Amino acid sequence: MRPDLARDIARLTGEHLVLVATALAVAMIVGIPLGIWLARKHEWRRWTLGFANIAQTIPSLALFGFLIPIPVIGGIGKRTVIVALVLYALLPILRNTFTAIAGVDAAVRESAVAMGMTGGQVLRQVELPLAAPGIFAGIRVATVTSIGTATIAAAIGGGGLGVFIFRGVASVDTALILAGAAPAALLALLADGGLGWIERKLSRA
Repeated sequence: MRPDLARDIARLTGEHLVLVATALAVAMIVGIPLGIWLARKHEWRRWTLGFANIAQTIPSLALFGFLIPIPVIGGIGKRTVIVALVLYALLPILRNTFTAIAGVDAAVRESAVAMGMTGGQVLRQVELPLAAPGIFAGIRVATVTSIGTATIAAAIGGGGLGVFIFRGVASVDTALILAGAAPAALLALLADGGLGWIERKLSRA
C-alpha cells in the first residue's frame, strides 16, 4: 500500500468516526430521555414513534436533499450529515429505551415505591439498571447502522470513508472502492462485536 494512501485512509477513517460519534452522542442525549418520557406518556407514543419511523424510512440521499435547503441545520458539509445520522440513529435508541423502561415489571416498581423511593430514585436505581441491556441493544443497532450510512456523507462534501467509494465508482477503480468499503465494514464489525460484548455483560449483571 502506498504511504500516501495509508495516510488518507487513516485521515478519512478519523473523519468517519467523528461523524458517527457526534451523531450517536446527540441521538443518545435526545433519544434516551425521550424514550423514558414516552414510557410514562401514553398519549404521545404514537406521534413520536411515528415521526421517528418516517425519518428512518427516507432513503439517505433523499434525506440529505431535503435537509440541504433548510437554514441552520442544512447546507453542504458535515453539519447536514450529522443531522441526517441523528435522525437515523434516533429510532432504535428511542424505541429500545421506551420498550425496555415500559417492560420493567410493575411489581418491582411498586415494591420500590413501597420502600419509600421517590420517582427519580425508582428510575435511577431500579428501572435504568433493569432496562440497561435493552437500551444498549438500541445503541448497538444505531452505531452499526450509522457507520454504514455515513459512507454516503461524501456525496454532499461531508468527508469520511465514502470519499474513496465515490472516487472509485467515478473512476471504475476497484482498489479505491475497497479502500473505503473495507475499513467501513471493519469498523462496523468491531463496533458490533465490542458493543455486543458489553450488552451481554449488562444482561448477566
